Amino acid sequence: MLIETPTIRPGTPQSADPAAPARRRHDDAPDTMALFGRLAELPDGPERDAVRDELVTAWLPMAHRIAGRFRDRGESLEDLRQVAALGLVKAIDRFDPGRGAFESYAVPTITGEVKRHFRDRMWALRVPRRVQELRNKVRVARRELAQSPGSPEPSVAALAAHTGLTEEEVGAGMEALESFSTLSLDAELSAGDDGYSLADTLGAADGSYDTVIDRESAKEGLRRLPERERAILYMRFFEDMTQSRIADCLGISQMHVSRLISRSCARVRDEAMGERAGRPGRAVRT
Repeated sequence: MLIETPTIRPGTPQSADPAAPARRRHDDAPDTMALFGRLAELPDGPERDAVRDELVTAWLPMAHRIAGRFRDRGESLEDLRQVAALGLVKAIDRFDPGRGAFESYAVPTITGEVKRHFRDRMWALRVPRRVQELRNKVRVARRELAQSPGSPEPSVAALAAHTGLTEEEVGAGMEALESFSTLSLDAELSAGDDGYSLADTLGAADGSYDTVIDRESAKEGLRRLPERERAILYMRFFEDMTQSRIADCLGISQMHVSRLISRSCARVRDEAMGERAGRPGRAVRT
């Protein structure tokens, strides 16, 4: 619970100047400087672990309070508290008592751990880090520009001017605002009897693309074949001639035609698949 009014703790010296502003404290920010001093002096062992556990227990309510700021964002409060507790442990392990109050160091450390959890774990669709940062800038800018009652929805140009981003970057950030969660492919996009789902808008793979890729991949290998082998493949696969008829046309045996077709196809296939890359071409005996 956040206490906005000054809190005077037992044993806390009050300012001698009544006009001096009182330091605001949270009711979950205990005075543990003595424990941190002991922790810094103790070597690794059971006694140090016990002091560390005592510090974690003392500051855990603060970690839970910070976790509560991120409720209703798609993650359970219990999971957020666990993430905040992990951030608290990191803060305790890294804190140097000589550098000031622990609360000033722990709050950004725990908050950063929770934000990192949302950034790395909570996206239903993996979005690049740069786009996530654009999303956050656009989200904050929209909130700031719409603070006044009755303010219209800020335009892309206004958001770009406010954030220092380009309009293209603002557009990418606005698209990412809708990417934190995903729609089911069965989600209805239109009401009524002629309604259709998201899956109905997706195209299907065209098998002709594979044919084009295979044909282009085989071109170079076909060009490097001896002329007679190219002629045999043309007669067999483009003119649909039988091996016996090809043998009669060329004056060779049908068995020889079969061997030449098998060898030529294997050579073209190897080159198309990249298996002959880096190896010098071998002469094919005919």
